[in-house]
Order: sequence, then C-alpha cells, then structure tokens
Amino acid sequence: MSDLRLDGFLPYRLSIASNRVSDAVATTYSSLFGLRIPEWRLIAVLAEGDGLSQQALGRKTRMDKVTVSRAAIALAGRGLIVRESDAKDKRAARLSLSEAGRALYEQVAPKALAMEQSLFAQFSADELTAFRDMLDRVEAA
Repeated sequence: MSDLRLDGFLPYRLSIASNRVSDAVATTYSSLFGLRIPEWRLIAVLAEGDGLSQQALGRKTRMDKVTVSRAAIALAGRGLIVRESDAKDKRAARLSLSEAGRALYEQVAPKALAMEQSLFAQFSADELTAFRDMLDRVEAA
C-alpha cells in the first residue's frame, strides 16, 4: 500500500485551490457581465495585444481550440470582438476587441483586480512575490 494521501498530494491541492478561485471568478463575471471564464480570458488577452489569431489566443490562454472557438463565436455574437482577414494568411482571421468589447474590458478589469486584492489580502508583498515565483517554477516544470 502506498503512502499517498490525497489531502497532502500537492497536485491535488493545487487543483482544488484553482477550482475554488475559478468558481468564484466565474460566478462574479457571469452575474455582473454575462461572461464565462474563457470569454473573459479572450477579452483580457485581446486588450493586452489586439489583432491575434485564434491559434495565438489558444497559446496565450492555454485553452484548446474548441474552447477558444466557442468563446470567440459568443463574443462576436455579442459584438464584443471583430474578425478581420489576416493579411499574411487569408485562411486565418485576426480577432480584436470592438469598441463595446474595450468598454466591457474597462468595466471588468478593475473588478478583477479588486477580486485579486481581496483574495490575497492576507499575504505580504514578499509572500506574493515568492508565490508568483513558485507558480512560475511549477508551470515551467
């Protein structure tokens, strides 16, 4: 019999913590803005660097192409993003925020930052720096 105890297994604990945070975020974004997490991720990434392909969005958000596609379709349907032909590859489309998408981002971003602040308020600046460094190392592993 192995010594594995799920409550002490770090990958499990990381997954549970991530799910709890994602659930809280999803509830807030859905109730306030009618956004699912994948849709918010696309909006946030497009706000950082407009004019990305769906493939590039998938790489940046770590979401699979079906999830990216569904989120893009939903956002386009709401007039929050626009699709334009890629000048270099006519088969591909570049997505960018519409004016309405940019305005929505300007409403959501402060709430996202406030949620982050509230969630990590009990941690010192040094602890947060160390936590970010550890997350970087876990992601790189």
